[in-house]
Amino acid sequence: MRLVLMSDTHLPRRAKRLPDPLLAELPRADVVFHAGDWVDTATLDLLEDRSRRLVAVYGNNDGPELRARLPEVAYAELGGLRFGVVHETGPARGREARCAARFPELDVLVFGHSHIPWDTVAPGGLRLLNPGSPTDRRRQPHHTYLTAAVADGALTDVTLHRIT
Repeated sequence: MRLVLMSDTHLPRRAKRLPDPLLAELPRADVVFHAGDWVDTATLDLLEDRSRRLVAVYGNNDGPELRARLPEVAYAELGGLRFGVVHETGPARGREARCAARFPELDVLVFGHSHIPWDTVAPGGLRLLNPGSPTDRRRQPHHTYLTAAVADGALTDVTLHRIT
């Protein structure tokens, strides 16, 4: 099972559209994750239309239209792994322990907000993934998103893609 993970698209404020390399990944993905801060409903419509399955949440910059359509936290069981998606996880310091305590039932937590790619494992085994942003790199050197696979009950091939 192939996964595409993104967050913090901030369209159309930070970019006019999603980058072509990311759009090209959508038809190859079994599941697309978006960890919030869409800003516009057009991007949600696009991902709903082009994704086989979309697992998504709203972020702090998302208004009432997006909040009416998306949860604050989303869950999915994929290939024997329990995934969660949330926009904010608080400061980097202590993130692993804080998220492991908040989401003890999960195997993988996808989050956003910081625009900083992140891949760590909390005590107890919770994998934390932040794909960064494909459209608003902030202080990062590149725009980014993640791809991964689920095979035999394991998360594999986690790859950070840099968009230049």
